[in-house]
Amino acid sequence: MQHLNKFQFLLVMRVIRPDMLVPAISDFVSFKIGDYFITPPLFDLALIFKDSGPAIPLIFVLSPGADPLNNLQTYADTKKKVVKKVSLGQGQGEKAQNLIEEGIKIGTWVVLQNCHLAVSWMGKLE
Repeated sequence: MQHLNKFQFLLVMRVIRPDMLVPAISDFVSFKIGDYFITPPLFDLALIFKDSGPAIPLIFVLSPGADPLNNLQTYADTKKKVVKKVSLGQGQGEKAQNLIEEGIKIGTWVVLQNCHLAVSWMGKLE
């Protein structure tokens, strides 16, 4: 039996074990062009914050299991800022709107979680 090269191995994995394809692709990329291309950048909130402003929010698109909230709270403490949080959905739209208005007036930071549920309150902002 002939041995498979790494690309052929990926093709076999795609057919036999699709659940293991992502790690196999990561191994392939690492082997061919290096770990740099599969290693996510370090999360540096201070660096990211420089790109934000009063009218330019930070938006975190999270992968499963990721939660930057602790990092954000720690960074807010260094800036002496209060962080208010609300999870959208289930009638939380009015609360979110009030927190945003409060943040505009007094400078608190507002974290809106589960924004994919924003449809439940976005119509009220018009």
